[in-house]
Parts: sequence; C-alpha cells; structure tokens
Amino acid sequence: MQSRFEEMKNISEIHRTKERESGEAAMLRREGLTWSLIRFSLPIIGCGVVQQAFNSIDVAVVGRMVSSSALAAVGANGPVISLIITLFMGLGVGINVVVSRALGERNYGRVRRTVATQAVVSAAVGIILLLTGLAVARPLLAALDTPAEILEAATSYLQIYALGFPAMLAYNFSSAVLRSVGDTFRPFLWLVAGGVVNLCLNLVFVCVFGMGVEGVAIATSVSNYVSAAGVIWILSREKGSIRLQRRHLRFYGAEFAAIVRIGLPAGVQGTLFALSNVIIQSAINLLGPNAMAGSAAAITYELYGYFIISAFVQAATAYVGINYGAGQYRNCRIIVWRCVALSALFSFVLNTAVVCFSTAASQLLTGDGASLEYAVMRIQLVLFWQFVASSYEVCGGALRALGYSILPMLITLGGTCVVRIWWVRLSGFTLDYMRLLTVYPATWCLTGVVMVIAYCLVARRAYSREPI
Repeated sequence: MQSRFEEMKNISEIHRTKERESGEAAMLRREGLTWSLIRFSLPIIGCGVVQQAFNSIDVAVVGRMVSSSALAAVGANGPVISLIITLFMGLGVGINVVVSRALGERNYGRVRRTVATQAVVSAAVGIILLLTGLAVARPLLAALDTPAEILEAATSYLQIYALGFPAMLAYNFSSAVLRSVGDTFRPFLWLVAGGVVNLCLNLVFVCVFGMGVEGVAIATSVSNYVSAAGVIWILSREKGSIRLQRRHLRFYGAEFAAIVRIGLPAGVQGTLFALSNVIIQSAINLLGPNAMAGSAAAITYELYGYFIISAFVQAATAYVGINYGAGQYRNCRIIVWRCVALSALFSFVLNTAVVCFSTAASQLLTGDGASLEYAVMRIQLVLFWQFVASSYEVCGGALRALGYSILPMLITLGGTCVVRIWWVRLSGFTLDYMRLLTVYPATWCLTGVVMVIAYCLVARRAYSREPI
C-alpha cells in the first residue's frame, strides 16, 4: 500500500504543473549544478555574442564602407543609448526575481499576475522611451561635446534607433519570464532570427542604397521587432502559469510594486553606471574623432566579455531566487560562488584571446591607422582586466535575488560611479587617454571587494534559518 501511495503521489506530482517539467525542478537540484548553470548561461551568452556580432558587423560596415566619421557617430551613441534604456531594463531583473521566487514558493497565481503586468508595463515604458529618445537626442549629444562634424549623423542614428525601444523592452521583459523557468534557448533562437534580418537589411540599406548611418539604425530597429514578436509568440503559447493570455492582460499593482522594489534600484544602478561611462566618453570625445572611433571599436569587444558576465549574473539571480523561495539555502550558497568562478573563467579566456591578437581584432573594425592605435591601447588595458567585474556583478545579482536591491546599487554608486566621475575630473586637466582608461580596472577591483563583503554579511543572515 505504501509503495502504491508513493506511486500515485509521484504521478500526481508529475502532472501538477508544467513549470516543473520545463526547468523549475532542475533549478532546485544540486546534482550537476555546475553543468546546469552552464547550460542555462550558454544561450544567454549566445544571445549577447550573436547580438554583438551583428552590431560589430554594423560598426565594420560603417567604419570600412562609409567613413571613420560615421563610425565615430555610431560609437558616440553607445553610452547614450545605454543611459536611456538601462533604468527601465532593470525592471527585467525585478520580473526575473519575482517570477522565480513565486515559482519556488509554488505561488502560481502571482506568476500569472506578474506575466500580465510585465506585458502592460513593457508597452507603456517602451513608448515613453521612444518619445524621450526622439526629443533629447540632439541636445543630449551636444551636451556630451560630440564634435560638430558628426553631430547630425549621430543625432539621426539615435532618433531612428529609438523607434526600436518598445521592441527591445518587450523582448527583454518576456525573456526574463522565460529565464525564470530555465528557458534561455528559445529567446536565443529568436534573437538570431532578428540578427539575420539586421544583417540582411544592413547590407541592403548601406551597401546598395548608400544610406550610411541611417541605414544601420533602421536595420537594427526592424530586427528588434522581429525578435520581440517571436518571444511574445512563445509566451502566448506556453503551458502553465507563465503563459501570456489576452484575457489576463491588465495592470496588477501588488506585482508591479514587487517588480519595482527589486528592479528599480537595479535600473538606477545600471543608469548611474552608464552615466559614469557617458562622462568618460565625453572626455574621450575631447581627444577627437580618432580617439572616439578607436574607443568605439574596442568597446565592441568589451561587450562580448560583459555578456558572458551578465549571463552568469542572470543565472545566479534566477537560481538563487527559486532556491531561496523554496528554502534551499545550501543551494544558494553553492550557486553564487560557482557563478562567480564560471563568469571570471569564461570572460578571462575569451578576453585574453582578443588581447593576444589586439591589433588584428581592431583591424576588423577600423582601417584607420590613428583610430587603430587607440583601439589597441584600450583592448590591452581595459579588456584584460574585465573578468574582475564578475565578483561584484554576480554578488550584486544574488543580493537582488534575496530581496536586497538597494544595497548593491549604493555600493556601485560609491565604488564605481563616484570614483569614475572624480577620476575624469582629475584626468581632465591632462586629457591622457591611458590615464582615463585606468579607471575601469581600478573601480572593478574596489567595487568587487566591497560587494563580496556585503554579500557574505547579508547571506549569513538570510540563510540563518534551518535549510530544507
């Protein structure tokens, strides 16, 4: 009788929810945890690498088929775009945490309400970002001392790029829901589809019609809508509580408050971080178009490394969230340090390969001799030390999964943003390129030490209850 009871119990458990079959149960197991984290992270890394690969093609097409001035115009917008959207992209972190913790607690009603709320919020915020981008493009670029000879091209690029902001939010918010149940592969496939569209349109608009910067921006915006449509289609056909259903679409205040409580500090942190990069970019702008073009080429490779780190941050956030919600505190401890180690290892290996071939890597994106020199200098200094950022990024993601979102924001504000602003002001008197760039490894080390200490102190308290 006992065995029959256990059999029926197992059958009931199998059929209880679809979520557990699509990743939730695997995220609660410790067995094979390292490989589970890697499998979760690889499609996210792939998303970043593929996305940046197509962006790199855009940069290469503009830099080699148009002009170095066009490349500088595109590069000048990188930090600006990040500044505009990062605040709201932090809400994706909030969505991930709220959904994953609700799944761990088996509160599927809250999961449904959160999925509906993110759809409404992504549409509303996307329109706000679009209008903001159109309105502030020129004055913002002018305020950043963008050289007059590229101001018009940079403004056109940013305004056209802004048309894709609603799609970018829809893709990232919906992907955050899917990541909460361990599904990172299908969003990756739709990003690849959008990237293929981007590449094809980029070649048509730039190479055939000679549209230059405007053609690259149009291609990017269209590709964003392709990726967003695909991920929304996936959510609308899912089984279980994460399914996006039209009849459930409405704004739920309690779930939105939970998303904002976790996501807003993360967004503010990202915005302040981006602001510090904008300030550094404004100082580089004063060195002229060659420094701008070279820096833009090097940043392309930094983004590859950052996407690796970001993938394991998202893995730590999702896995810690669902395990913490289920009371699996031992898992949480293991997850954080493995994500730190894996993130540092993967990013170090990739970045070291680029550093070893820094000249050849730079020549892929710019053929101008003066710009090439600036690109090589940035790769050899900044890219080599980027793996250090794994410490504070992963620990910050774990803190947010535990419900402590303001603390990592404050640490990043002090250890990264304030120090960088002070460094730029100090270096501004000499305008030395290498001195400006030294701030990156310095602040990564400082912020990493403080964030690790903060996580250890918070974790000791959060995991003090008897684990399951």
